[in-house]
Amino acid sequence: MAPVPRVRNDPAQYDDLAGQWWDPRGTFAMLHWLARARAALVPPAARPGAVLVDMGCGAGLLAPHVAGLGYRLVGVDLTRSALVQAAGHGVTAVQGDATALPLADGCADVVCAGEILEHVVDLRAAVREACRVLRPGGVLVIDTLASTFLARTLVITVAERIPGAAPPGLHDPALFVDRKVLVAECARHGVRLQLTGLRPSARSVLRWLRRRQPDVTMVRTWSTAVLFQGRGTKDPASTR
Repeated sequence: MAPVPRVRNDPAQYDDLAGQWWDPRGTFAMLHWLARARAALVPPAARPGAVLVDMGCGAGLLAPHVAGLGYRLVGVDLTRSALVQAAGHGVTAVQGDATALPLADGCADVVCAGEILEHVVDLRAAVREACRVLRPGGVLVIDTLASTFLARTLVITVAERIPGAAPPGLHDPALFVDRKVLVAECARHGVRLQLTGLRPSARSVLRWLRRRQPDVTMVRTWSTAVLFQGRGTKDPASTR
């Protein structure tokens, strides 16, 4: 059967691609690399029963990388087929929208929002929710795509033409993230976010393409103009 035509950023695409999540060389290969880089910013749990909330968790790709850090991992996603897979990897799976998390205020010691903010139609609401469920003193970790001409060119114009990469329409460039807005909204909710650029190591990509290593190492860079990470701690005195 021919694939069902989808509009850009249609969440139903993830049902179409459900069999790709855990293929390290499939459509979502780069999400595996990013999950490892994201986990590197997560501190070990500071107390028994600590909770890490993974916004837009997909099939739980973060889980193996934080398994030894001492958290109960709660994953929130819209896509049921992805959540079923996440649950199979030890994630407490919760179906819900990133702009209206079905979680209590201050329930999380860490919130990760990896490759989700460029998919939400209301960035401010998603930031508000991430900060709301984060306890005072908790850590917010994000990675996402910048709202720049360079990012739109590389992710849409170039990457969508590469066979085997993410299929056309997975991203809507209109939703790419304004970095100033992101930082300002986090600050408004008590989190001072520090940004750094992120890119695949060229040497690592070549070794991966030659099948000499199982995945690609992501490295930090000065430029946040395409892909970037953010990390911040919620003000211990915050009441938001």
